[in-house]
Amino acid sequence: MGIVSRGFFGRRREEDGKLPPGQYLTHDFPVLSAGPTPRIGLDRWEFAIDTELGETHRWSWPELLALPSETPTVDLHCVTKWSKLGTGWQGVSLDVLMENVETGAEYALAYSYGGYTTNLPLEDLLDGKAWIAYKYDGDDLEPRHGGPARLLVPHLYLWKSAKWVRGIRLMNEDWPGFWETAGYHDYGDPWREQRYQGD
Repeated sequence: MGIVSRGFFGRRREEDGKLPPGQYLTHDFPVLSAGPTPRIGLDRWEFAIDTELGETHRWSWPELLALPSETPTVDLHCVTKWSKLGTGWQGVSLDVLMENVETGAEYALAYSYGGYTTNLPLEDLLDGKAWIAYKYDGDDLEPRHGGPARLLVPHLYLWKSAKWVRGIRLMNEDWPGFWETAGYHDYGDPWREQRYQGD
């Protein structure tokens, strides 16, 4: 007589290892924000990259939409422990936006309409790792999810993917953003559970 009941195969690995440690799978798209949702008219919307030398590169909404776009399918991981797998987006790669930007900076500070900021190493925005996303699941990005456009950096916890993004400031030194000054980890790698300072 066997000691394991027929049909028992042991604990199933969550989504074949696609979930980082400490995360649980969700099928909805939770809405978490640090403040009220700003409303930005597309006629006033712009995105800028400010270099450490004081040069500014700007794009209006029509200019952003005229750039080559990509449609990445990525997994999202929130520091509050939910993960959503296989999300579909459309946006412009930071590689395209940085094409004519001369910089020797190693760090970036993303800033948003509404005043939110978050810091990242510049290398985490390049080489196909980040986008300015304006569509989600085939539709225009809703304001509650960061529309009209948000930064999308899916390999880091979602607070690094700044909603309502307005620009990126390139810097020679790392400068903490909103949640980082409140004790969140400077980098935020979900696979290393870098949720808070000291993790």
